[in-house]
Amino acid sequence: MEIERKYLIDKNNIPCRLEDYPSRQIEQGYLCTEPVVRIRRDNEEYVLTYKSKGLMVREEYNLPLTAESYTHLKSKIDGRLITKTRYMLPLDSGLTIELDLFHSDLAPLILAEVEFPDEDTASAFQPPSWFGEDVTFSSRYHNSTLSK
Repeated sequence: MEIERKYLIDKNNIPCRLEDYPSRQIEQGYLCTEPVVRIRRDNEEYVLTYKSKGLMVREEYNLPLTAESYTHLKSKIDGRLITKTRYMLPLDSGLTIELDLFHSDLAPLILAEVEFPDEDTASAFQPPSWFGEDVTFSSRYHNSTLSK
């Protein structure tokens, strides 16, 4: 189960030097958007993901892929290949901000996602002051929508 909240971020409001935090290079494409079937390269790890319908709460299943399988499936994606840099910023509460800086034609989009252990924690979450609009309940900012 994936429980997350998502926020728009203005690059001028980010209060830290991102290069001081761990980051990963991600590219992902969608074989299907209803239901969501995604392939992702996360640095040198390759994954096939299924996500159910939903906004803040969705079922999510991940299966490992080989580099060869990923490359084969990449030629079959529908829509654009999304590329982004993900920075991992710790929160005092023990949670982590996954800050995604999108590249190519999706730049300068920046989204922050925070994953939660349960719905109550997600509902009670008070975002940092530098977070922008809460877009958790807008499918417009799902990566599967951005891929179209």
